[in-house]
Amino acid sequence: MIENRLISIVRKTKSFTKNLPSSNSWVWRTFSTVNGSPNESSKLIQSRFYSSFPNLVPATGSAITRNFTIHKFRSFHHNSTKNFYKPSFRNFSTAASISVKNTEGLRLLVTAGPHAQKAVSIWLFVSAAWVFSMVVLGGVTRLTRSGLSMTDWKFTGSLPPLSDEDWLIEFEKYKQSPEYKRVNKGMSLADFKFIYWMEYAHRMWGRALGIMFALPFSYFLRKGYITPRLGLRLCGLFALGAGQGLIGWWMVKSGLEEPASDYSEPRVSPYRLAAHLTSAFAIYSGLFWTALSVVMPEPPAESLAWVQGAAKVKRLALPVSILVGVTAISGAFVAGNDAGRAFNTFPKMGDTWIPDNIFSMKPLVRNFFENTSTVQLDHRILATATLFSICGLWWVTRKLDIHPAIQSLIGSTVGMAALQVTLGISTLLSYVPVSLGTAHQAGALTLFTLMILLNHTVRRPSLSLLKTLPSVAKTA
Repeated sequence: MIENRLISIVRKTKSFTKNLPSSNSWVWRTFSTVNGSPNESSKLIQSRFYSSFPNLVPATGSAITRNFTIHKFRSFHHNSTKNFYKPSFRNFSTAASISVKNTEGLRLLVTAGPHAQKAVSIWLFVSAAWVFSMVVLGGVTRLTRSGLSMTDWKFTGSLPPLSDEDWLIEFEKYKQSPEYKRVNKGMSLADFKFIYWMEYAHRMWGRALGIMFALPFSYFLRKGYITPRLGLRLCGLFALGAGQGLIGWWMVKSGLEEPASDYSEPRVSPYRLAAHLTSAFAIYSGLFWTALSVVMPEPPAESLAWVQGAAKVKRLALPVSILVGVTAISGAFVAGNDAGRAFNTFPKMGDTWIPDNIFSMKPLVRNFFENTSTVQLDHRILATATLFSICGLWWVTRKLDIHPAIQSLIGSTVGMAALQVTLGISTLLSYVPVSLGTAHQAGALTLFTLMILLNHTVRRPSLSLLKTLPSVAKTA
């Protein structure tokens, strides 16, 4: 008799838990929120459960019956939640968006629904990719020595030469420039057309980006997709983009001036080139980070332990990201001083490890930005430090309790860092060909992209999400 009643109670318990109404979902969140000691958590779960469902365990009956029912419920709870948290790299981008549905108080950048979120995120990712292509095209323009072919600049742009007469007029303007007189004297009209089209494409590609950014921005703003917070951020990025055109001309103008020495080749100021590249990196970072924030408002966090592990990764990832950025900007000084062709050996610089003339300039600070030997040596040291820092990041975090997607991302970053160093060495030994030089510049921005993604992934979740997380994520 007692045995039949116990079996009946257990069956009712399983049937009841399978058909829990959504209005009682707070009970299940209680199981996922562990505060204090295990005993206190257990008491809290039992008290809230039995106070909410008094009919689950009969008030009358023997102590054996009640204890057996409680034991079966605990066993059912353990087995049902054992495989509840199953992280994988495939749910990396959706983990946060799923959690947002159950989170209140989160400040979203797009609040007009999933369709608006998808449209805005695609637009921002395309804009970021466009800036990426601008950086690569700028590298090609520099490596082909096309940047000084256009001797004037108009903010609204201008039509290219359409007739032979127009081409001759532009060619005559270029003949008055220092670059033609000292480097390209005797250049044919066909060769001039090539470098002119390269620079013209770079400028028009940037203006097209401005139009492509402004038109969807106006549309989304009118539709109400963009919140004031997002709107202010995007206005700032648009202003930076407009300023980038001014910085570009400011840079080109320095190369159209007569060099101080009769033996110097005309080139743009390395300081202005570094400012131009830094501005491009800043615009790209802002667009890419904002796009990630739209599509992934919350980081992938399924337990408090993973949040704590991500916080440890963040403390290491941020300084490594700064080092990656500084190394990339130092490459602009290498390009601006044409230091890539100063020493085409590795690991030594010529026959020595450190050239004798690295302190040939006064004041001393100028050596780090204008002395070709010192500039290349600095870039080599920074690149090596970057590689070892990223490898160290992987080594320190390999045993941390973190989301598997973060572990995969760190591993990918190590691989990209190794590839970037390989590209740099190959470019150096090959006397900086256009193909390898362009790949090396694209690799720098790719590595920087991975670091942005890593920092975005390990950011701290919102307080409302933290309140719903269990202490430890259960894995099968």
